Amino acid sequence: MSHCDPIADMLTRIRNAVSIENAEVLVKASRVCEGLAKVLKEQGYIQGYDRIETTDKQGLLRIELKYGPLGEKVINEIKRCSKPSCRVYCDVSELPKVLGGLGIAILSTNKGVISDQQCRQLNVGGELLCTVC
Repeated sequence: MSHCDPIADMLTRIRNAVSIENAEVLVKASRVCEGLAKVLKEQGYIQGYDRIETTDKQGLLRIELKYGPLGEKVINEIKRCSKPSCRVYCDVSELPKVLGGLGIAILSTNKGVISDQQCRQLNVGGELLCTVC
């Protein structure tokens, strides 16, 4: 299934790894997945990520998950919004407030993959990839 939608595959792997409290997760690398990982790191949802070169051209991303001091989950919910069969686009005025502003929305724009807060600052809209809270 990951051949059709690498973003959904990445989010599902993160969701599953968080549910069983793994320290890290491996996902297939792509520019969009790397952009998602970058935004998650900037917003404090993961500790970090790095690209692992493999024998095939694509490679892997190793994502280090983050937990609180008592082992509580930092990522409670990560949900795919735009799908290959049904794309969801948002203008700046239509950007969602995830969990009343406590969560983030991640968008693919002409400025790259950025968070909803950066979209508001840059006054750009785009494809709503996912929400995280």
